[in-house]
Amino acid sequence: MKKEKLQRTYIGGQAVMEGVMLKGKTAYATAVRDPDGNIQIESKRITPPEKQSRFLRFPIVRGVVNFIQALVLGNKVLMRSADVAIEEDEQPSKAEKWLEEKKVDTNGVMNFFTTLIAILLAVAIFIFVPQKLTGWISRWVGWGETPKGQELLWFNLIEGGIRLIVFVAYMLLMTVSKTLRRVYMYHGAEHKTITCVERGMDLTVDNVRTCRRVHDRCGTTFLFIVMFISIIVFSFANYGVAEWLYVENVTVNNIIRIALKLLMLPFVAGISYEVLRLLAKSEAKILNVFKWPGLLLQRITTQEPTDDMIECAIAAFRTVEAMDADENIPEKMFAIGGKLTEILKNTKDRLAKLGIDGEEAEWIFALKLGMAKSAVAGGEERILKRAQVQEIFAVVDERMTGRPLWYVIGDTDFYGYKIKVDERVLIPRRETEELALQVVMSASEGCDILDLCTGSGAIAIAVCKELEKNGVEATVTASDISDDALSLAKENAAANDANIKFIKSDLFSRIRSRYHIIVSNPPYIPTADIEGLDREVKDYEPHLALDGGADGLDYYRRIATEAPKCLTRGGMVILEVGDGQASDVAKLFKNAEYTMIIKDLAGKDRFVKAIF
Repeated sequence: MKKEKLQRTYIGGQAVMEGVMLKGKTAYATAVRDPDGNIQIESKRITPPEKQSRFLRFPIVRGVVNFIQALVLGNKVLMRSADVAIEEDEQPSKAEKWLEEKKVDTNGVMNFFTTLIAILLAVAIFIFVPQKLTGWISRWVGWGETPKGQELLWFNLIEGGIRLIVFVAYMLLMTVSKTLRRVYMYHGAEHKTITCVERGMDLTVDNVRTCRRVHDRCGTTFLFIVMFISIIVFSFANYGVAEWLYVENVTVNNIIRIALKLLMLPFVAGISYEVLRLLAKSEAKILNVFKWPGLLLQRITTQEPTDDMIECAIAAFRTVEAMDADENIPEKMFAIGGKLTEILKNTKDRLAKLGIDGEEAEWIFALKLGMAKSAVAGGEERILKRAQVQEIFAVVDERMTGRPLWYVIGDTDFYGYKIKVDERVLIPRRETEELALQVVMSASEGCDILDLCTGSGAIAIAVCKELEKNGVEATVTASDISDDALSLAKENAAANDANIKFIKSDLFSRIRSRYHIIVSNPPYIPTADIEGLDREVKDYEPHLALDGGADGLDYYRRIATEAPKCLTRGGMVILEVGDGQASDVAKLFKNAEYTMIIKDLAGKDRFVKAIF
């Protein structure tokens, strides 16, 4: 049978606690299933190989770099996955409380000590123990504590063989633990997913399940190669220095041997990396004898995964693949319970990378936690549960796609009234509240008011409700050319119990009545300027409500010309204008008795009032 031709992928990774981490060229992603059964994803951007120093990409050197990076990153994502996979404690431990009181970074301390302990255990298990056992054998066969000559070479080879046996035994011992056995199952899910992609199959659970769970580029194979090459390198390195480095003191010699192995380890890792690359790329049958031990060992370190484990691996792969294909896809963070101030800071840092003001993070936390924004911004401390953080991060992640915050939230506050907003209408700005205030201050008993280009209906609703509060009887009509905008405006009026009449009209085309006040915040952005607006405005808010023509004054010209026929004697037009437009707009009202320009609270010329 002809051997299947694989389409090699550069993506690879490792199993973690209840999940899988996969790393691409520009990012890595960790998918973990939390205790509630949900898949959480954390993704981070990394420096792609082509942008790294050329020296770090040299053969051997790149192997050393990859070995160190894999060690650091592997431990980091393992710790992060444990935070997600393990049930959150109701109360922090005494040690955690002490660290918090001392204002110490708990996660940083835990990562440091975990890495340190892992290194010390590795040295003890794979260097000290084999060396000690070989010393006993050396004495038993009569070579003494410090053999020399050919005996020393055999001593080193025996030590390497013992190290290899200890390594295999260690892997087998890990299967006893239920938790670690599940890690091996996720390891199998990772391999099956990669193989599914390389076989050119659709990435589905059913397809992944049919793939084999061993792979040429596995870290297990790499570790076996490291062990094998270390036997050769350590043996000849020890043999070469014996005559001039070792002394008569056995303890000193043992320390020298351990130090020599540690010094040689990066070199061994570099060689092993190049060997692994060769074995993974080549399909030559002659190399199968070198692949076989690593593949056989993977039968221990990978186990058949369940479907939900495969789903995690697929989620991680798709995330990395998408981030490599699109540099604009933002990073994600695990939703883990913890201190509000720390989570808020991390969220602000994430948003800042995309140029999003940190105040938006404060709004998100305040709205989702039912807190005052001032309390969030002021550093009020509390411990958040995982479910609370998940709700917050769901909003943050969507905001990081570029979608405006208030579209994500679904509503915004305008003049104290909740106004529903989405892509059908502009999001009401704070300065527009001042426009509504100008109308309220200008209205009198029995006043008829028309809100042109009403959009969400925010101005009409605020004016109607405020006049009602003040005991001023008035009728409010709102018009817009957009059916979608009118539909949403009607929803908002009903939700706020505002008695407003709605008319579909292109400005005054279908207006038949006369009004005491006509108010409008019409489109006023020059057409050529729209592409230069912030992404959340130009890509999400309706252009119909933005585009004011070549100079941004098209709607103002029409209002200045057509408004008089729809005004009562002594009636007025109150308009919001863009920066630098007030003077030009005021000049358009040549037939008005008089016009005035009114500044907003920021001191900018923001409103034009024309009285007829």
